[in-house]
Amino acid sequence: MTTDSNKSAGSLLTEALSHVSSLMRKEVDLARAEVNENLKHAGVAIGLIVGAVVVALTALNVLSAALVAALTEAGIPAGWSAVIVGVLLAIVAYVMVQKGTNDLKLSSLAPTRTAKNVKRDAQTMKEVYDDK
Repeated sequence: MTTDSNKSAGSLLTEALSHVSSLMRKEVDLARAEVNENLKHAGVAIGLIVGAVVVALTALNVLSAALVAALTEAGIPAGWSAVIVGVLLAIVAYVMVQKGTNDLKLSSLAPTRTAKNVKRDAQTMKEVYDDK
C-alpha cells in the first residue's frame, strides 16, 4: 500500500477490502488444491481396501479348499482344518483393512497448510490493525 496522505478514508478502506478479498480468494484456492491432493491419497487408500477385499475373497475361494484338504490329508480332522485356514485368512484381511482405514483418517484429509496460513494471515491482520 502506498502512504499517500491525500487518500481518503474511503479509498483506504476500499483498498484494504480489496487486499483482504484477494487474500481470501488465494486461501480458498490453496485449500481447494490441498483437499484435491488429500483426496488422491484417499483414493489410494480406498484402492488398498478394495484390494484387500478382492484378495480375501479370492483367498477364501481358492486356497481354503486346498488348504483344508491338505490339512485333512496330514491327519487333522476336516472341521479343524477349515477353522485353522479361516482364521489365518481372516488375519491377513484384517491387517490389510487396518492399513487402508488408517490411511483414510479424516485428519489426513484436512487442509492443514491452508489452516496454518489462514491463522498466520489473521494474526498479521490483527497486528496491523492493532498498531493503528
